Amino acid sequence: MATTVPKTMKALVKTKEGSSFEYKDVPVPEPKDDEVLLKVDAISVCGSDISLYMWNEVARVIATVPFIPGHECAGTVVKCGPKADIAVGTKVGVENHYFCGNCYQCKNDCREICKNMGQFGHGKKTEHGACSEYTIVSAKYLYQLTRNLNADQIAMLEPLGVAHNAVERLDVKGQDALIIGCGPVGLLAGMVAKAEGAKRLIGADIDPNRLELAKKVGFDVTVNTKERDLKEFVMEFTEGDGFGRVCECSGAPVMVNASFSLLRKGGTMVMVGLPKQPLHVENVLQDIVFKALTLRTVHGRRIFHTWRNTEALVADGKVDVNALISHRFPMSKFEDAFQVLFSGKGCKIVLYPSE
Repeated sequence: MATTVPKTMKALVKTKEGSSFEYKDVPVPEPKDDEVLLKVDAISVCGSDISLYMWNEVARVIATVPFIPGHECAGTVVKCGPKADIAVGTKVGVENHYFCGNCYQCKNDCREICKNMGQFGHGKKTEHGACSEYTIVSAKYLYQLTRNLNADQIAMLEPLGVAHNAVERLDVKGQDALIIGCGPVGLLAGMVAKAEGAKRLIGADIDPNRLELAKKVGFDVTVNTKERDLKEFVMEFTEGDGFGRVCECSGAPVMVNASFSLLRKGGTMVMVGLPKQPLHVENVLQDIVFKALTLRTVHGRRIFHTWRNTEALVADGKVDVNALISHRFPMSKFEDAFQVLFSGKGCKIVLYPSE
């Protein structure tokens, strides 16, 4: 079915270093070679987008000006370049880790950690992002939906994929699992862990609102680490053994440093949060070496293995991503959306470019 595409579109653009974005008219790009033009249906705002908005030290590492932000998105194919074999009207998600296909990692099924990776929505090898009415993506980075999900659910598959990648590496079936940090990815990790058969799910955070939401989405026990020493709780809960499965999602250096002491001997920890300071482990021998631990880290999703799994979890009702969407805004009200995030009152916020 033919779709009429306008010449210009509304977009958020970061044209120079500094805070916020410009909301302006820009040309609608023309797809070439294997590129696909997508009508963007929804964008979920990520924690990294906050850094891009503020243009802090993290943004200077992960992004390159100029660019259109937004990478957690749902789109509909409206036009294809001559080498793109994908039907107009197809619903897609965007794998924002732009792999090269030629490096060691790509050739060994680790495309998500490509040595030469670009990043959609960050100005890394593409100026395009999802905070625009239309966007351009190479067909090889698109996940074509096979199940009937709405735009909000499709946009949430990207962050859900990070959580799934982490939990899959933990192997939680039949195990008690501790999630440190109950922000969006931590909550999603807990939801995936429950869906994958975790025995008891414990969430730790300093924000009572996050902990309350954790209870609503299936966590069995929550711990406010401002009110209770986490190690003391863990040792009491596990009769002195520590947890066999720990998922560190806070990125707070003090929590990451302490996480090793919360693991039992032979336990597994996966690091998802992003510490901004050097890490220091006080008792390296007792808490790491002599425990014979397994430490894993994740960056993104396994392409496209994770997408298939998360799509199924959402479509089958095993993970309700809508439970984490606290606010919805037209993209024109992006300043209001970011103020909600800065206030700490939002969880996941979804923007709609055509509104």
